[in-house]
Amino acid sequence: MVENLGFFIAGLFLLVVGAEFLVKGASRFALKLGIPATVIGLTIVAYGTSTPEMIVTAQSALNGQSDLSLGNVIGSNIFNILFILGLSAIIVPLVVGRQIIWQEVPIMIAVSLLPFLLGRDGSIGQVDGVFLLTLLIGYTWLQVSSALRESRARKSDSSETKGVHKWNSGVCVVAMLAGLGVLVLGARWLLQSSTSIARTFGIDEYIIGLTIVAAGTSLPEVATSVLASLRKERDIAIGNVVGSNIFNILGVLGVAAILAPSGIAISPAAMRFDIPIMLAVSFSCLPIFMTGHKIARWEGVLFLFFYVAYTVFLILDAKEHALVAPFSGAMMGFVLPLTVITLIVVLVRTFQKGNATVPQIPK
Repeated sequence: MVENLGFFIAGLFLLVVGAEFLVKGASRFALKLGIPATVIGLTIVAYGTSTPEMIVTAQSALNGQSDLSLGNVIGSNIFNILFILGLSAIIVPLVVGRQIIWQEVPIMIAVSLLPFLLGRDGSIGQVDGVFLLTLLIGYTWLQVSSALRESRARKSDSSETKGVHKWNSGVCVVAMLAGLGVLVLGARWLLQSSTSIARTFGIDEYIIGLTIVAAGTSLPEVATSVLASLRKERDIAIGNVVGSNIFNILGVLGVAAILAPSGIAISPAAMRFDIPIMLAVSFSCLPIFMTGHKIARWEGVLFLFFYVAYTVFLILDAKEHALVAPFSGAMMGFVLPLTVITLIVVLVRTFQKGNATVPQIPK
């Protein structure tokens, strides 16, 4: 027990240290090369912090545990938006850029629809996996092209880089890699120690997997986005979440589908509930991001509330508890409609005041 507590505390410490190096290295690398921090967050940081999801999902696929592979991806994507963005926005309201609203979120929504479309025949096979990885390559190329254009556009402006001469590009890359390695190690220690402590107190194995393990693979995203919020690197905080969700489906699920001997099985329950929830959560980002160009604290509280409600429902449903029906009835009949109405009213008022972000047509 004492040893597990020691690893738990050490894991938390490593998460903070790793996030510090990753955020600093990424932000200074972006500034050094004239690359928007949003692009760094969407690619380098997002792909890096999704390493635990990749490892767990790939191992599950090789072992024939397709349910765990799919559940890890879907659960992580829901966790990333509702918990991580919610917590980050509560700490510091997050300003959302035009690129995120009008390019990245629609891409994330479209990508979130793919498991539903590809899984209509009951599985996501190896051909589907290759298709997903091809889309990831195309998306990454889009981001790299955008970064190169921005870099050339800002090349003549050296005023922004005066404060970062102490860190050359090589030091920034080393800091990012070191931070990522420490993050993964910290997440592993925290995950293993938390699971052992939970078992010591007799907590059910399913509950452990549903909560600690599902959230555990997203710990690097939590640490990185929260610390980025505290350090005012809000483009990295939001880009990390959106980019991770895109990578989880195109990269993590794509690799798992290729490695799984019989592909990734898609259960009827996932098609009816979990995948639609992931899609709805992704779609909810549009109205929330558009209101006032930011995620306000009350919207962060809303995100966290729905994550708790989602987790409670899963636990009650798994235990076939008598409260499942009244709980789901209250959520679907009152809380969810009230939330939708509130968001619509806020969005309409935002447009009426002229505070909503509108897309600019490229020249």
